[in-house]
Amino acid sequence: MEIERKFLVKELPSLDGVKSSEIMQGYVSTLPEIRVRKLDDKYYRTEKDEGTVVREEREWEITKDEADKLFSEVKTNIIKKTRYYIPYGNYTVELDIYKGKFEGLVVCEIEFPTLNEANEFTPPDWFGEDISEKKEYRNKILALKEL
Repeated sequence: MEIERKFLVKELPSLDGVKSSEIMQGYVSTLPEIRVRKLDDKYYRTEKDEGTVVREEREWEITKDEADKLFSEVKTNIIKKTRYYIPYGNYTVELDIYKGKFEGLVVCEIEFPTLNEANEFTPPDWFGEDISEKKEYRNKILALKEL
């Protein structure tokens, strides 16, 4: 189960010394949602159910060969972004700076252990609009935008 809130970023915080990863991902299917992702030197297959703040997510590591096969089946935009992992209290803010076709889009998301914690979360000042319920900002929707 994934419990997550997502926000636009109003103002970038300092990223000095913040751990980051390079991400490339595509969608083999958007219904059901099946994603293949390269995260630095590792590869993952992810399946997600429909939903916004709360939804089922199943993810497992796969080999490069398995990932290459899945990437060859992708018929959507390939999304590329740099993800920064920013400690914030008991949480980690994952800040994504998109590249290529989606350059200029900067979002952050936080996963929570409970829905109650997600609902009670007060974002820091540098967060912008809460887009948790706005499906147009979901990666699978971005991947479907006109090529």
